[in-house]
Amino acid sequence: MTVTFARRMDGLKASEIREILKLTQQKDMISFAGGLPAPESFPVEAMQKVAQKVLEQQGSQALQYSTTEGYEPLREKIAERMNRKFATNVQANNVLITCGSQQALDFSGKLFLNEGDIVLCESPTYLAAISALKAYQPRFIAIPTDAQGMVLAELEKTLASQKNVKLIYVIPDFQNPTGNSWPLERRRGFMEIINRYHIPVIEDNPYGELRFENKIIPALKSMDTNGLVIFTSTFSKTFCPGLRIGWIAAEEKFIEKYVLIKQGADLCTSIRSQMEIATYMDDYDFEGNVEKLIQLYRVRRDVMIEMLEKNLPQNVTFTHPQGGLFLWVQLPEDIDASELLQDCLKKKVAFIPGESFFPNGGGKNTFRLNYSNMAELNIREGIKRLVQAIIEYQTDSKKRVVG
Repeated sequence: MTVTFARRMDGLKASEIREILKLTQQKDMISFAGGLPAPESFPVEAMQKVAQKVLEQQGSQALQYSTTEGYEPLREKIAERMNRKFATNVQANNVLITCGSQQALDFSGKLFLNEGDIVLCESPTYLAAISALKAYQPRFIAIPTDAQGMVLAELEKTLASQKNVKLIYVIPDFQNPTGNSWPLERRRGFMEIINRYHIPVIEDNPYGELRFENKIIPALKSMDTNGLVIFTSTFSKTFCPGLRIGWIAAEEKFIEKYVLIKQGADLCTSIRSQMEIATYMDDYDFEGNVEKLIQLYRVRRDVMIEMLEKNLPQNVTFTHPQGGLFLWVQLPEDIDASELLQDCLKKKVAFIPGESFFPNGGGKNTFRLNYSNMAELNIREGIKRLVQAIIEYQTDSKKRVVG
């Protein structure tokens, strides 16, 4: 008897990030590959006290099943912070707690997509979102994207010509992988188009609070007059990823459907983790902890940009993010970033090749760098190794052409 898997498995493969991260576990490897927060930023001692307090005062509840929607005090805090930070207008009943924001992406595919439906996204876009949505066998159309986000004329042209667009996925704040952000006018123009075509939008916002310059820009959700924007975020980038707490903020008509899906997936997210975050917010300075992250990551971004500007060949360009965790490098077209990575790994430095961030292929001459997880000295040394590998690759390529 032959075991037959579902057709959806045909398009799934191991995440390139996960495979590369296995290599970067070596102690002498300088890794710019993963999107990992700085571990020294985790409030370990405070969380020890928080965990003890939760178990002492609410232990029976913390170790029990909970409601699918999530711990109401935490949902209230999330709604209040969203409204204060991103100019939204949501209440606790608009918030569903998820196991990280990745679960929110998977649930969104299950909610909206049938085989052959169209998903619009930026070009490039977050590779784990591609993986999550790909399981539901849609067709991706990548909208041309500049430093300010989706090119609106191209978005409208696609919406006018494609009749089966079911979902739009965007990251307007410090986009993964490019680090670019949408300015206010681009956001307004985008929402004007969305309101005309009435297409649901996933606004993925894990990094929006980590802004190094200027004020936080209002979220797309704040401009959502037709209830079309589904805002997803997580505590993984602003607090502690090991707690695995994210959320969806959307109209109740959507939340009701997401709750049904979550009940079929895991019933509820860890109530203990939710209670610990809520207790930390009550007893400690959560906003101050985020501000420390901003200061730390700003310094690390500045060091990386300084090293790239001083050392990269002139035919290599990169983005200058105003926040978040990543920047994006574009090599000359004759350099394959995956091949370059093999040379870099020999020099004990790692990054993520860009091709995986394009749902329909392309971008072989691009790659993503993360600056949040390495100390400044490691960033300086790692960029030196990276630049040396690029120079050697280009020199070897010229020799091969001449030969």
